[in-house]
Amino acid sequence: MKEMARSSRASSRLSWPRILHPLYYLRRPRRLFILLGFFLATTFLLWNQHKLPVLQQQQQQKLTSELIEQDFQRLSKEASVDELSSILIYKATKDMEFAGDAKNLGNESDSEHDPVTVWRRQQVKAAMLHAWSSYEKYAWGFDELQPQSKQGINEFGGFGATIVDSLDTLYIMGLQKQFQRARDWVAEHLVFNKNYEASVFETTIRLLGGLLSSYDLTGDMMFLHKAEQLAEQLMPAWDSPSGIPYNKMNMQSQHTSNSDWAGASSTLADLGTEQLEFIGLSQRTGNPKFKQRVEKVIMQLRKVFPSDGLLPIYINPNSGKPTAGKITFGAMGDSFYEYLLKVWIQGNKTEVVKHYREMWEQSMEGMMGLIMKSSPSGYTYIAERTSRDAIRKKMDELACFAPGMLTLGTEGASPEKASKYLELAKELAWTCYNFYMSTPTKLAGEEYYFTDGNDMSLRTKYNLLRPETVESLMYLWRKTGDPKYRDWGWNIFQAFELQSRTPFGYVGLKDVTTGRQDNRMQSYFLAETLKYLYLLFSPSSVIPLDEWVFNTEAHPLRIIPRVHEPVSLEEEIPEEVIDTDAQTDSILISDAEAAKRSRNGG
Repeated sequence: MKEMARSSRASSRLSWPRILHPLYYLRRPRRLFILLGFFLATTFLLWNQHKLPVLQQQQQQKLTSELIEQDFQRLSKEASVDELSSILIYKATKDMEFAGDAKNLGNESDSEHDPVTVWRRQQVKAAMLHAWSSYEKYAWGFDELQPQSKQGINEFGGFGATIVDSLDTLYIMGLQKQFQRARDWVAEHLVFNKNYEASVFETTIRLLGGLLSSYDLTGDMMFLHKAEQLAEQLMPAWDSPSGIPYNKMNMQSQHTSNSDWAGASSTLADLGTEQLEFIGLSQRTGNPKFKQRVEKVIMQLRKVFPSDGLLPIYINPNSGKPTAGKITFGAMGDSFYEYLLKVWIQGNKTEVVKHYREMWEQSMEGMMGLIMKSSPSGYTYIAERTSRDAIRKKMDELACFAPGMLTLGTEGASPEKASKYLELAKELAWTCYNFYMSTPTKLAGEEYYFTDGNDMSLRTKYNLLRPETVESLMYLWRKTGDPKYRDWGWNIFQAFELQSRTPFGYVGLKDVTTGRQDNRMQSYFLAETLKYLYLLFSPSSVIPLDEWVFNTEAHPLRIIPRVHEPVSLEEEIPEEVIDTDAQTDSILISDAEAAKRSRNGG
């Protein structure tokens, strides 16, 4: 009996290893099928439990998107533009819809889930829809909208500046239908042979930049063909004895000229802010002549580049040498310095473009000599230097691009310089933010003067919906991740909503102390201000800065490494002496008026 019990226990102990052996099931097919069925059922249940919430969320998002679209179509048929604005805020919750193109913009699924940030981004998108819908309804095909009188105006030759300027903003925000209508207008109506005296600078940064950016985002060859046509039309502007371009050109007769108020000279910002666009066009078409024209300009300036890297704002197109003029990072000087850095970035920081970076760092060292602090609050600002070498304690809002430029310039700098650039960028951004917060309307004026013991005082009181401060906040946010920059940007956006929004678009202010409005919606408000605000509240993967570089009108261009070509700007550099002591300031108009005439834009 005991022997039988031991045999039974032994049999029980041996059964578990036996049922785990594969041969056990191969000899018993029915049990094998049962085991496989159990395994598949268990796997399906586990997968389903994991996948079901994701599928439900996707279905809910799709249904919500369809309902939003249906409600929008139904309500917008009878709504006025003013009523439409509230509907657009609701519709702004739609996600980006460009299937297959997300790889060009970064993955929106990486978006932060912070509901405040998402909501703010939606509000900026709704503002863009309000501005764009108003333009479509009242000024379609014109350069810009006059919201107060509900009509269009042509300030840039009737080239549809708002359409071309807005293309990439519409695309980045995922506004597919609006983008398609704009694209079709460009294809069917944009021609350049017009009897109009154009600003070469404005035409380049708005139209050529907008077309190239749209090509880079979409791959649509139509945009590249239009860009090449425009560049060909502009070529005679560089036909000066020195290669320095004239600032103005009749687009039909191709007659070139400079303004009398500039003493017949070319202005620094105008002549030094076409390089990104024309180099980019050569890279995309394989035609080197566009690049050669604009790089000859910087090569000429390198010959006469002063030791502190700071050039006066007037350059003689015959001699290629500086003439009378102040030194400033504000109007008529600003974007020259910006493009020295950005051409280096555009070329992917290769050996070919090293001299651009060297010139930029030289200019930054010179700028340090213009950095001052106010009292008693200690606001850091960039002063100006007159043609007589005197310091003027004045800073334009236009110079508020500098914090963003310095932040961008930390990449590739030595650790010591990078730290210095970033710290200065933070201090300048605080000053620029206070340009806004110090006025009753919380919108910045155009010029500020600084006096000892009295900090800053507003000199020129109009606001033109400019983007420079929010541009710098976007760069600082991406570099530091400090949420205060988003908060500052949101406060500025709210001020635009309160002071500049009308039932039929957005307007500037004639006086930021009273809130008195003008009657013009600048095209760069859609191209720059709203785009930078949208990106400020978007993940860094949307237009990542290691893949794209923005032109001075906020049009993103893809970074394309420059290799297998001679080093740019290299030739024998003769010694030149800039004698500013013997030069007189022949400009009889005010700085503010000159800036307004030079660029009534961003």
